[in-house]
Amino acid sequence: MGFMGDRSTLLETGRFVRADSDEVKAVDVAGQGPDARPADGAPTGAAAEAALADAVNEAVTDEAVSDAELEARYRPAAESGDPGAMSVLGALLLRRGDLDGAEPFLRAATGEGDRAAANNLGVLLLQRGYPEEAAGWWRVAAVAGSSPAAHALGRHYRERGDEPAAEYWLRQAAESGHALGAYALADLLEHRGDAGAERWLRAAAEQGHREAAYRLARRLRAKRPTEAEQWFRQSAARGHRRAALHLGSLLEARGELKEAGRWYLSAAKQGEARAACALGFLLRDAGDEEGAATWWLRAAEDGDGNAANALGALHAARGETETAERWYRAAMDAGDHNGAYNLGLLCAAQDRVPQAEQWYRRAAYAGHREAANALAILLLQAGDAAGAEPWFSKAAEAGSVDAAFNLGILFASRDEDRSALKWYERAAAAGHTDAALQVGIALVRDGEERAAERHLRCAAGGGSAEAAFRLASLLESLQPPPGPVGLGERAERTESEEWYERAAEQGHRRAQVRVGMLAATRGELGKAARWYREAAEAGSRNGAFNLGLLLAREGSEPEAALWWTRAAVAGHGRAALRLALLAARHGDLTEGQKWCARAMELGPESVAERAGKLREALAEEVSA
Repeated sequence: MGFMGDRSTLLETGRFVRADSDEVKAVDVAGQGPDARPADGAPTGAAAEAALADAVNEAVTDEAVSDAELEARYRPAAESGDPGAMSVLGALLLRRGDLDGAEPFLRAATGEGDRAAANNLGVLLLQRGYPEEAAGWWRVAAVAGSSPAAHALGRHYRERGDEPAAEYWLRQAAESGHALGAYALADLLEHRGDAGAERWLRAAAEQGHREAAYRLARRLRAKRPTEAEQWFRQSAARGHRRAALHLGSLLEARGELKEAGRWYLSAAKQGEARAACALGFLLRDAGDEEGAATWWLRAAEDGDGNAANALGALHAARGETETAERWYRAAMDAGDHNGAYNLGLLCAAQDRVPQAEQWYRRAAYAGHREAANALAILLLQAGDAAGAEPWFSKAAEAGSVDAAFNLGILFASRDEDRSALKWYERAAAAGHTDAALQVGIALVRDGEERAAERHLRCAAGGGSAEAAFRLASLLESLQPPPGPVGLGERAERTESEEWYERAAEQGHRRAQVRVGMLAATRGELGKAARWYREAAEAGSRNGAFNLGLLLAREGSEPEAALWWTRAAVAGHGRAALRLALLAARHGDLTEGQKWCARAMELGPESVAERAGKLREALAEEVSA
């Protein structure tokens, strides 16, 4: 029995790994998140960027007019001391990055009680490096009812670790209908594991916040997938590339490949490497290998190890081993342990065993279960069974079905049948066909026919010809003896015969002989001869013997002798006896004695006894 998994594939990878760890949660609710609209020259501080986006929007409401036109409109009034005009002009200059120009107008407007100016003054002061003074003006504006200022103040406190104060002000902003405030509050609550986070993510998402929609969809994906898809769509439609990636994966899993491809393409064009990789797989499956390679290359160059592995497999399949190795190394450098595993497979295929062991070992130490299985196989092939066993165990415990099966083989080779059965059963439960066969064989041996039948059916259904044959034998032994067949009637085909035929069609020689015998009992001699011949030509001595019997019965004695000779040479005692009788009938006493001796050697006992008597009779004839 061969060990499983040493060269199973040159690419062990998923299209798109949906691990939560690879999703970076936004720490900046506006400035660094995808919904931010910071001004040119905006500061790097999260709170400043968030507040600036809000402040300018609060002060400047006429977005259809250019900044230059607005400045020309408001500057005369501002210079005349109009508080509203000073607030708008200060916001415009702040957005442009002209802090010196903006500050006098903002301070003057703030002195007149303009809350938008107070908010913007806070932004300006933060940009100048005075966060505490900025917070003071945000507080003034927030108390006056400015939700953007409450949001900025909440962000300020959160960055300083004062979560109670942060929650208070963010809640003020959120409850006043401020989308960024709702999102920031949800982020804070989610960080604390508070179930209320979903409510505020939903509130922000319903106001069009694309990052909130994305994160809400992530939360809902397992429990409410239909609703999650709607939020992914909303976020993706607003240009969120990770939402487009997840939406594409949902659609692909549902078989809607065309639309999935559109969303993957959208995300890939925005620089999402995993989407480019997934798009490559879609194109490959559609037969566009060159298109797939283009997107894999783009993703791999952006550091996607999965795409690098796919490129390696592509070049390996073309026989371009040096290029394949380069991409596998790139995958490994990107942190994808499949790269080391695939390098091991590549070296093993070239019989570079020491290098294969090196790469398998590297991937195995990193936790790659199939690499651990492959390493164990190499060690076992080198005669190091003691070194192989712990690697098989590690791989099997990590979920490798092949490794569980291989452990079964290892224990069976030591006659540790109980341990072998345990691992066979584990592999069989995971759908391993050969393991199910071994469990079935063991249960038949232990007399547990019904349990054995269940496992043999699984293995036979999985395509195992041996399992189909053994299942047929078991069913035949369990079925009642056939009743008498009336005149002109034909015996009905049993389920056991159907399984024999399935095994026979898969090339199982013993099944072919059995199908031939069943056909012969029904008088279907043509069918019987066909199956006997197929088995005989594949090396079955029983098939050759039975074919000879049919041919002799039909008068084709010379051809029958040819098949009996083939069977006798292969160790079939009855065939040797038939040849001895044939030679005796034709008067070739020496040839008859030779085949008698062969039949006596091969047996079984009844054949040996008959051959001995015939040999004595031939010897008397020779001496007479």
